[in-house]
Amino acid sequence: MTVADALSDRRSCRSFTDQPLAHGLIDDLVDRARRTPTAGNCQGVEFLVLEGDGVADYWDVTLPADRRESFPWPGLLAAPVLVVPWGIADRYLERYAESDKAKAGLGGSAGDWPVPYWLTDAAFAAMALQLLAVEAGLGCCFFGLFGNEGAVADRFDVPEGARAVGVVAIGHPDPTTARSSSSVERGRRPLDEVLHRGGW
Repeated sequence: MTVADALSDRRSCRSFTDQPLAHGLIDDLVDRARRTPTAGNCQGVEFLVLEGDGVADYWDVTLPADRRESFPWPGLLAAPVLVVPWGIADRYLERYAESDKAKAGLGGSAGDWPVPYWLTDAAFAAMALQLLAVEAGLGCCFFGLFGNEGAVADRFDVPEGARAVGVVAIGHPDPTTARSSSSVERGRRPLDEVLHRGGW
């Protein structure tokens, strides 16, 4: 499978079976996803992998039982693995305080960064993880933490200052309970609407 194939095949899977993943598969996928570019090669993206009770704990924190009946994607809760990429701002500040990067003026505080690359780089890793999951024949879905980032960080002892861009659910798709999202009906915008050559 080529990268182009993986991009073409990738769909947000919101319904999973409870079939476990092969031993070591998630570690392999994360090991490859962590090789995406990071500013200054500071490697400031880390991954919280939740399996088994960890998945249940995640949903208890973010989607209490009394709200699950109205949740439109119950099959998402069956995903056997959730991966949360976290950008660690301190790693970027430390790296950009080093002599070869200090002239950039980004090593003082997180506020020095017009674009927080710890989030950009975590998003790169999340996308790579999804493409690798597709290549492995799995389903995946990236979804946001919305107002739950702090609660998730507290529950799983994430270091202060780490920021999550979202969550990647990974598992075997369940076609028997799959529901189409209304977003799919929007289709793709044509290339000539999004490509601006030489100016807007």
